[in-house]
This record gives sequence, C-alpha cells and structure tokens, in this order.
Amino acid sequence: MRFVILGSGTGSNAKAILDAEKAGSLGRAKAVAIGADREDATILDHGAILDIPASFLHPGPFKTKLEGEAEHSWIQQICQWKPDLIVLAGLLRVLKPPFIEAFHGRIINLHPSLLPAFPGLHAIEKAFEYGVKFTGCTVHWVTPTVDAGPIIDQALVPVANTDTIETLEAKVHAAEHQLLPNVIRRLSLGDIPLA
Repeated sequence: MRFVILGSGTGSNAKAILDAEKAGSLGRAKAVAIGADREDATILDHGAILDIPASFLHPGPFKTKLEGEAEHSWIQQICQWKPDLIVLAGLLRVLKPPFIEAFHGRIINLHPSLLPAFPGLHAIEKAFEYGVKFTGCTVHWVTPTVDAGPIIDQALVPVANTDTIETLEAKVHAAEHQLLPNVIRRLSLGDIPLA
C-alpha cells in the first residue's frame, strides 16, 4: 500500500511513521513521498529517513485553505506519486471537495482530540482549558466537513491534576506517534477496510 504524507510543520508524526516503516513494523505500507505547504516546514527533512521525495507544494494565495489553481496542482503532483492512501499529519489547511473527490475514500487525518470533541485548531489547548479528565487523538477519514469524517481509531490520554498545557501536549503527541503508524499498518494489512 503506497502512501503519501502531507503536513505543515515539524513532522514529528511523519518521522514516527517513517521510523516504523524503517523498523519493519508498518505492515505492507510503503511511504512514497512527503508534501508540505510551507517551504520551511521541517517535515520535508524527514524524507531522508527512507530516501523518498519531499516536496514543497505551493498552497496558492489563501492562508488556511487549498483551492483553485493550487488545488489542481496538488492533485496533479500527488497523482504522479500514485498513492493508495494519503495521510494528513499536521496539515493546517482545509481541503475542499474537488481534492477530496480526487482521492475519494483514500485520505486519513490525525486530530489531537477525541473527536467529535474539540474539532478544529488548538484542540489540546481547548481540552485543557475546558478541564476534561481524558483527551487523546483520533484518526478519521477525511470528508468535506472539517474533522467530521468517520472515526477509524482513537487513543485515550488521561489528564492529570498536575498536567500543564506543555505536559499534556507531550502526552497527546506520544499517543499520536503510536496511533497513526498503527492505523496505517492495519489498513495495509486489510485489518481496517478502506473507506
């Protein structure tokens, strides 16, 4: 199962995925490329782990969404990589229906909360400020409604009375680094059916 990782930032989840593949624990999944919407995104550095292409994909004029000519360009580039699956790992950009339809049933997203709670940006901070006793992370299928696609799997993270926003973020990220590679492995082995 060929997959592409798309992100915007440091790429700690991309690194966890690629490290898992390098260690032989990603089932039949094979990373074929990394794409980022920021030229300076350090996620692009992680392509060296498995010597795969890591490309800046120009996002166009909008700060938070992908549409128009840029969207078409992304679709063309990703199609050249021939992925069976697209993994959104920290992509801070809303994907529109034409992109989602181009890869229908083949896009998964990682979100740092137990959806449907705390969708959108700053989910860990929102959960912390709300005072929840449990939070976590979710991998779900991508649909046109942000963070509302069918849930594939979740990991639970208890919130301790001594937690700060920084310690909670570290705990959620650690859970993400386990959950996302695990979901990709299970998808590649057919333990989770494609959407």
